[in-house]
Amino acid sequence: MVLYMLRLGALGFGGPVALVGYMHRDLVERRGWITEADYKEGLALAQLAPGPLAAQLGIYMGYVHYRILGATLAGLAFVIPSFLMVIALGWAYVRFGGLAWMQAVFYGVGAAVIGIIVMSARKLTMKSIGKDKLLWAIYLLLAAVTVITESEVAWLFIAAGVLVWLVRAPPRFLSGGKLHSVALLHLPVLSGVASTAEGGVLVQLALFFAKAGAFVFGSGLAIVPFLYGGVVTQFHWLTEKQFVDAVAVAMITPGPVVITVGFIGYLIAGLPGAIVAALATFIPCYLFTIIPAPYFKKYGKVPGVLAFVDGITAAAIGAIAGSVIVIARRSVVDVPTALIALVTIGLLWRFKQLQEPVVVLGAALIGLAIYPLVHFR
Repeated sequence: MVLYMLRLGALGFGGPVALVGYMHRDLVERRGWITEADYKEGLALAQLAPGPLAAQLGIYMGYVHYRILGATLAGLAFVIPSFLMVIALGWAYVRFGGLAWMQAVFYGVGAAVIGIIVMSARKLTMKSIGKDKLLWAIYLLLAAVTVITESEVAWLFIAAGVLVWLVRAPPRFLSGGKLHSVALLHLPVLSGVASTAEGGVLVQLALFFAKAGAFVFGSGLAIVPFLYGGVVTQFHWLTEKQFVDAVAVAMITPGPVVITVGFIGYLIAGLPGAIVAALATFIPCYLFTIIPAPYFKKYGKVPGVLAFVDGITAAAIGAIAGSVIVIARRSVVDVPTALIALVTIGLLWRFKQLQEPVVVLGAALIGLAIYPLVHFR
């Protein structure tokens, strides 16, 4: 499991939507290490709790068979490869003064990533939603809300779970809702600490990024607006251009998108800043996964909980499908990028064994070649 998570963290491109799809394909379908029920429980828990979706699901996958040790090692293995990459890019950025070439790489990679996400979302939809009309209604509603608001509305996930629970297995025990309430009880406390904190830059970094990890729901991309408000507007740690470059770094590196916090931390306070920012962001999501996990394992087979998890899962996958459109608006900007996205979908559809890193590398090379021509003045 550790070796798999290291590989996924080193080669898993496409952001949270693609990463959760890879875990289902590899751990559930191909290797059979994780059951479909355990995967759905993990996805529901990851969607309920604040923090980066893919990282929390990876932690839960480690927890399924090996409890705290598995969760800890799987989480570290998943995050470390991309963390080391963004540290190296941070050093190069500071040493050589910017990353102008990154725009060209992201031009191609961003479009290919859309194709990868589309295929992952399609597989998750077919596998988890099936022909259930109630789940399809929830799925479509959450997809529409995500497209319209460009955000993920946390209470709708809970409402979806409650609705399916009431329809399929009327009341006895609502495990997921109680777990969620317990988790949320801790948030105002952390908020109060963060808002009154004073101290050095590292202390400010720790408190700010802990708040980011504890308060932001949904996929890794959901953290970007929150980070912008603090890093650029409130604390003025980075310029607007530096922040945009940081987001680009997250998109062209494998692993969780949230790892951009390591790059941001490095620009602000060097290696100590990167380590503090990464730890502060991921520790809350780790705790929000392992603390409720025993209850999900213990009560996960109860009919009411199964129904609740099905509702949450349908809502989560609907939001993932909606986020494809949201992200595509920013990445598919002209005819060449549209073609790259469509070709990626076609290749992944035709060649089932084609590895995504190969597609990403090809898209990066195409971007380097085409971008200067498209944006020639």
